[in-house]
Amino acid sequence: MTNDWKARLGMVYSTNPDFEYETDRRPPEADTLPPARQELRVWLDRRQRAGKTATLVRGFVGAEADLQELGRLLKTRCGVGGAVKQGEIIVQGDHRDRVVGLLLEAGYVRTKKAGS
Repeated sequence: MTNDWKARLGMVYSTNPDFEYETDRRPPEADTLPPARQELRVWLDRRQRAGKTATLVRGFVGAEADLQELGRLLKTRCGVGGAVKQGEIIVQGDHRDRVVGLLLEAGYVRTKKAGS
C-alpha cells in the first residue's frame, strides 16, 4: 500500500468497515467529435496579457491530446507561440483571419470569428 496521505487531506472518514477509499478517480475523457461537427469560435483577447493581443479558439469537444495537436498545428502554421490551457487554444498575436482559414482548410467547417 502506498502512502497517499496528501490525496486524502480533507476527507471525512466512514464508520463502514468495508469502505474502500479511491484516490485515482478521473472523469472519462469525451470522445473527439469529427472536424465537420465541431463548433469553434475564434476570439481576440487583450485581458490580463499586459496589453498584448492573443487569438483564442474555444468550443473544442474532445480529448486533450487532440486539442494539443490542433493547437500545435495552428501555432506552427502561424509561426508564433502560444499555449493550450483549460480547453482553449491561445495563439500569440492577432491571427483571427489566418486561424479561421487554417481551421476551415483542416475541415472545421463550423468555425466563426466571434466578438473581440
